[in-house]
Parts: sequence; structure tokens; C-alpha cells
Amino acid sequence: MSIRLLSENTINQIAAGEVIERPASAVKELVENSIDAGAKNIEVVMIQGGRELIRVVDDGFGMTADELELAVERHATSKLKEDDLSNIVTMGFRGEALPSIASVSRFSFQSRAQDGDQAWKLSIEGGRKSAIVPTAGSRGSQVDVRDLFYSTPARLKFLKTDRTEFSQTLDVIKRLSMANPDIAFSLYDNERRAFQVSAGQGELLDNRLRRLGAILGAEFTENALEINALRENMTLGGYAGLPTYNRGNAQHQYLFVNGRPVKDKLLNGAVRGAYMDFLARNRHPVLALFLEVPTDMVDVNVHPSKAEVRFREAGVVRGLIVGALRHALSEAGHRASTSVSNAALGAFSSEYSGATMPFHSGHNQQNFQLPSTNLSKEFSERSYAYNAPMGRNEALEVDTSALSSESQDLSEFPLGAARGQLHETYIISQTKNGIIIVDQHAAHERLVYERMKKYMIDGNVPSQVLLLPEVVEIEQNSVDQLLARQGELNDLGLIFEPFGEGAIIVREVPALLGKVDVKGLILDLADELNELNQALSLKEKLEEVCSSMACHGSVRAGRRMATAEMNALLREMEITPHSGQCNHGRPTYVELKLSDVEKLFGRR
Repeated sequence: MSIRLLSENTINQIAAGEVIERPASAVKELVENSIDAGAKNIEVVMIQGGRELIRVVDDGFGMTADELELAVERHATSKLKEDDLSNIVTMGFRGEALPSIASVSRFSFQSRAQDGDQAWKLSIEGGRKSAIVPTAGSRGSQVDVRDLFYSTPARLKFLKTDRTEFSQTLDVIKRLSMANPDIAFSLYDNERRAFQVSAGQGELLDNRLRRLGAILGAEFTENALEINALRENMTLGGYAGLPTYNRGNAQHQYLFVNGRPVKDKLLNGAVRGAYMDFLARNRHPVLALFLEVPTDMVDVNVHPSKAEVRFREAGVVRGLIVGALRHALSEAGHRASTSVSNAALGAFSSEYSGATMPFHSGHNQQNFQLPSTNLSKEFSERSYAYNAPMGRNEALEVDTSALSSESQDLSEFPLGAARGQLHETYIISQTKNGIIIVDQHAAHERLVYERMKKYMIDGNVPSQVLLLPEVVEIEQNSVDQLLARQGELNDLGLIFEPFGEGAIIVREVPALLGKVDVKGLILDLADELNELNQALSLKEKLEEVCSSMACHGSVRAGRRMATAEMNALLREMEITPHSGQCNHGRPTYVELKLSDVEKLFGRR
């Protein structure tokens, strides 16, 4: 069999298999071309999910007749200066998109340069290019892609339903519009306008937040933390949702590198690591992060779709993301999301009688959300100066003499003064402006966890010797996993050793846990170590273990507490980072404003 060169159209169809996987891929390439052309208004029309027609219209620079003819040639581009792949500053650069799309569709491209007095049109069908002809048209460009994949029926069979293909395109447009808040976008599904955002005016940060709010909803902007960090000529900006504002999958995480939407395992892993202290593993934060990296430190030429990138200093990038997110979460104090109080009021209302609240007591929680509590610096400082850190768990050893002083108006504090306990599970507190309901177990779980983390960082986790060492029988595989981490667990105050086949003997437990079910703790730790992703760092694994241990060492639901103990818990919450949610992402408290309560009784 002799070797021969493939035809130009066959080469383009092979390239199309890499670049154009579905209608959304074609839209992405065409819209990126419009962005590179300086467009300020981009309109996309899809008919039958893009099978029948994809039309992209922009008001960019446009092209002359000579430029139009060259643009559809393979590897022809105006974007790669001096053939330097280490300095890519545009969305496109490969020169493959237009000829690839044209090889698998009935393609037409008309354009008029900004200083031109005539528009020109070029058509391609089945790889055969027609002559360029003059046509009527405004400044900018219009690309029509009809009958996509008609020349490659096998690829056409792999397309999903029209609705699915359109939803994929909608996601592409949303991501591109997030990265370009100064450009107006609109997307039509047949004749229905399914998406539209106007061009922003003013400062970039303001425009970016307004654009994110228009796409993700006003609720996101109310529960978003601003991210702004710099490290080694890399900058990270954007907004990240509070831990209590979360979703059941990672589809609402939007990551951008130099204005390019990407889906990168390194970046996703960094986000997961930053939120590990605050969310259960089946919950995911909502965020949009924009990373700016020097062009010589990132490679965007990894895949023809340009959706993946590689970093020269991957560790620095990961550290920047984790550090910036954790700093923002720490600065938020115990602020939490804004909608749980609305859900609570809805549950009280007759309109929502019988409705299920959107949060539960188990660890497989739904979308937990809380009211916003803006803590003043003065309140936090007063709380910190007035209250000593809590002692060991079960007795909640605190100096209660000052807390019971009649001269101290505890309702002045952000979380108010404890007035009672509901079902020995919830603390009812009164503030100046309303009431707060605290889940005593969830709140104390966070407090114990933060103290354990601090001790772990300091390398000094106090332990208490068990009067009678306890033997725990478990599977030998679990014994082996615990023994593999024996040194780290010893550092956390958990002292144990093997005790024959399929058993260990526990001699000391962390003092912070107080009275604890030793067998339950060991079984849960064994399960935790078994389920943890092996790719996690040792520090992240230990933090997961700390989380499980803190859950066992917290004030349990059903335990009656004295008023002084309840107030002590509230005061420590005010000075403890991230106390708005427990280690599993559940809310620790709900706030109802007095005005909201009055509305329930018709007083307003």
C-alpha cells in the first residue's frame, strides 16, 4: 500500500473532529473570534439546537475582501505575532476554527471592515469555496453555519437532543460573557431570546460583579466574597460564595485564566482544598475566579479546544488560590448566607404551610443558607476581650460570673443574650433587632474543630488518659489504615496501638473531646481514612480527620445547658472564624429580624 497525502478537505474534517465536537464548540470558536475582533455587541442565533443553523453577528473590526478569502484557509491567523507561542494574548491563535467548521457544514461568512464602504460574502459547501461577492451588510461580521455535520453523518448521530445541545451553548455564552463584562451578549433559541446581558460601564470590578449577578442571580451577589490576591506576578480576582451558599455539583464554579474560560483539574482541586474545612464532600461552592498569569508562565496550546491549560509553577498557582479563598473566608467571620431566614419565614407563613424546609439535620444536606449578619469590629473586639477561650467540651468550663452580671447587656453582642433552650437542641437568643436560633451541636462542632486545628498547627494537642483503656474490634484492613497514620493521629492527641488481630487498644483521647464514645470515634476515623482521596495532601487528610473527631467531641443535641453555658457558647462563636456553619456545611444559626417577626403577626 503506497503512502499518499490526504486531501485538504479531509485534513480539515479530521481537525474538525478535535475542535468541533458539538454545536457549542462551533459557537465558542466563532464568539471568541468576535471578541478578538474588538466587538462590543455579539448576537448568537441557534435553530434546532444548532443542527439547522448557527448564526453569529458582531460589530467588530470586520475584514476586507482579501482578508476574508485568507481567513478560511487552514492555519491562517492575524493573532499570532511573529509565530511566538509563548506570548498568546488573544482567545484564538491556531487558525483552525473557520476551515474546520466550513468542512462539516454549509458555511457562509460576510464581513465589512470598519473603514470599508462595501461588505463581502464568501460561501463554502463540502469544502468547495465559492467566489467572494459583494453584499449588503453593516460594519462587522456575520457567520452562518447551516446543517452542521451533514458531511459527517457519524458525528451527527452522536448529538443529543436540541434542548441539551442548546443548554451546552448557553453555558459557553455565560462563561464568555462573565470574562467580558464590557461586551453585550444575546442568545436566541429559534425565535426566543434565551439570554441577554448589556455592556457594562465604569470600573472593571463593579462591571464584573453586576455581570455575575445578572448571570448567577442577585442571591449570589448578596452572598459573595470579593477575592483579590497577588503572588509572584500572578493576580487572582473575582467572587466566591459563602460556604453556606452551596450546590450539589461543581457546575457553578467558573474559572478563567487570562480571560479564557477553562476547566482545569488543578484549579478545581485548589477550590476543593480551600473549602474542605467548610463543606461536606458532596457539596460544592459557587464562585467565579479570574486568574491573570504572565503569558510565558502558562501554556494554552495543550488541546485544540483550548479549554485546558498548564502552568509552569503549578504549586504557586494552587497556593495562590487556596490562600486567597481561605483569607476571604476568614475575613468573613461568622457571616453566612442570606436566604435561610426567608425560608424560615416562609415555613411560618400559611402560604407555605406543610412545605419542607430546605435544610436537614443529617450530613447529606441540601442547599444550606443563612441570613447575613454584619458584625461590627467593635462588637468582635468586645467579645474577644471579655471572654476567655472555652475549656473542655462537656462541662463548657468558663467563668460565668461576668456573664451573669446584670450590668452587662448581652443583647448588645452580635449573637445576643441566651433566653432559653428549645427541645434541648436549639438555643434561643435575643438581640437588639430580633432573635437568633442556634443549633448547639453544629455550633460547638465548629468551635471544637477550630481549636483542634490551632493546636495541630502549634504542634501541641493536649490528650487525656483513659482510666480504663478501651479495646476496639474492627476489620484488619481498617487497623492497617489507622496504624499507617498512627504518628499523625498521636500528634492529634489520639494514642492507640495494635491489640492482636483485628483490634486496637485506645489509651488516650484528645482532651478537647471530653467524654467521648471511643468505639464510635475509631470506627468513624477508619471509614474517613478509607474514603479520603489518596491525592489529598497529608494536611488536608488530617483536617478531615479533625472534622470527624470534632463532631464526636461536641455538645450533643438533647443536652440541657445552663444559661451561662449558652451565653459562653454564643460569645465564643463571635470570635471564632467560620462559625456560621459546621464542618459539614450545615448552618449553625438562623436570624429573624424583629421586623420580620412583626410581619408574621400583622404588626407591619
